[in-house]
Amino acid sequence: MDTIEPIKRLAEKATGIGVPSKEEALSSVRRVRPLKMKFKDDGYIPNSKWPLIAYRKAVALRKGDPAALMETIFQANGWGDCWRNGVYDYVHYHSGIHEALGVARGSAWLRLGGNKGESLKVFAGDVLVIPAGVGHECLEAAEDFLVVGAYPPTGTYDECRGSFQERDAARKSVAKVKVPAKDPLFGADGGLRLIWT
Repeated sequence: MDTIEPIKRLAEKATGIGVPSKEEALSSVRRVRPLKMKFKDDGYIPNSKWPLIAYRKAVALRKGDPAALMETIFQANGWGDCWRNGVYDYVHYHSGIHEALGVARGSAWLRLGGNKGESLKVFAGDVLVIPAGVGHECLEAAEDFLVVGAYPPTGTYDECRGSFQERDAARKSVAKVKVPAKDPLFGADGGLRLIWT
């Protein structure tokens, strides 16, 4: 667990120092061709009917705090409950909500889709939109790796680890999660709004 980022985040919230305006943050978003990764139910991880979306180098990281920039972009597009940290080093998924991960610093190898999924190296400026049900974990990370996570306004956070005991309930829950009204980067104008319909 990163101990500095929570303190830094509190100081930024209290003072506003280092936090870009909504306009500044949104001007950092680049229109990029998304990588779409689809995973089948592997018997442990339900995955999703929708593909995971990877936006490579989608955020131009400028002066200031890159984590605050990612948070401001996500919040401007209606994605909240932001946090800063790494990605768990064990496979897990969320059955009741989608998740956005913005890489603020460093790089890491992530395995996506569960133990039978694919590995992807992510870098600062990349953003992943992970549908409910899709397994993810960190295999290896640079020492300075930092992610900002966020969630759409609808859905319920949970953490599933792919056990048989949770499988049936998780699959039913995943099937009920709706497409968010906005993409975490592009709002109502594209991204998952086009890809997941």
